[in-house]
Amino acid sequence: MTRVAGIDCGTNSIRLLVADCDPATGDLVELDRRMIIVRLGQGVDRTGRLAPEALERTFAACREYAAVIKELGAERVRFVATSASRDAENRDEFVQGVLDILGVEPEVITGDQEAEFSFTGATKELTGRTDLERPFLVVDIGGGSTEFVVGSEHVEAARSVDVGCVRMTERHLVVDGVVSDPPTEAQVAAIRADVEAALDLASEAVPLDRARTLVGLAGSVTTVAAIALGLPEYESSAIHHARIPYEEVREITERMLTSTHAEREAIAVMHPGRVDVIGAGALVLLAIMDRVGAREVVVSEHDILDGIAWSVA
Repeated sequence: MTRVAGIDCGTNSIRLLVADCDPATGDLVELDRRMIIVRLGQGVDRTGRLAPEALERTFAACREYAAVIKELGAERVRFVATSASRDAENRDEFVQGVLDILGVEPEVITGDQEAEFSFTGATKELTGRTDLERPFLVVDIGGGSTEFVVGSEHVEAARSVDVGCVRMTERHLVVDGVVSDPPTEAQVAAIRADVEAALDLASEAVPLDRARTLVGLAGSVTTVAAIALGLPEYESSAIHHARIPYEEVREITERMLTSTHAEREAIAVMHPGRVDVIGAGALVLLAIMDRVGAREVVVSEHDILDGIAWSVA
């Protein structure tokens, strides 16, 4: 077993996994998994730059993670940065800050690399399941981008498109610096149009119609699942590999898009950092299910972070 640490820094959150991995057997023993909402992508779609306060929130999280990695004695560390830091003009400032704190340089990966990690992390445990048809369509709905990957044992096609819960919220739901509460029908229609255009783009590279099992990753999907399951608090073991029917996804999406900030905040399993972006995130998931005709989504708590850990091991 090799003790490794993987860090996934996205547009909305930064996550850490420390695990013992055995590539020969496929065993991964999780030692620590945590997430902090840092909104690194705050304003990037509008300004093209990482905001100073967003960088400081991210660096504070990195300092916390550095202490955990040292305490658990991980032999190897890999830090992967995704959409927001790909797009920003001042990404060098971000790279240097992470290097100073963690001693490793963040790898600003491409959308295709992001998709490869997501697929590995999400499907490694599913390959022996006989109740799930192949090929899988893995969708990783992030803050700034969504990855689409089709494959059975390995990746057959992948594409990253620039729609995510934070990007869609900032682009369509923020008026004079305030998130609409709740959004108007026109705002919701604008998000849906953007997502449909992105699905058209994704389908040029990924045969979405070939998918037989939809596997959904990341916070928007797991939050929808937690609400569907009626959990009094977030419970990863209950969410992992839950199968959420289309009808429930549609009902929850409509609820998130017609509720106020206070009503969403009152949902027991809602993370404070997702209150304003869950409507857009759920709508992305619903649009994908509509496009591929999925009657359910298989939810995975294992995603790009697990793929990063496996790549280190």
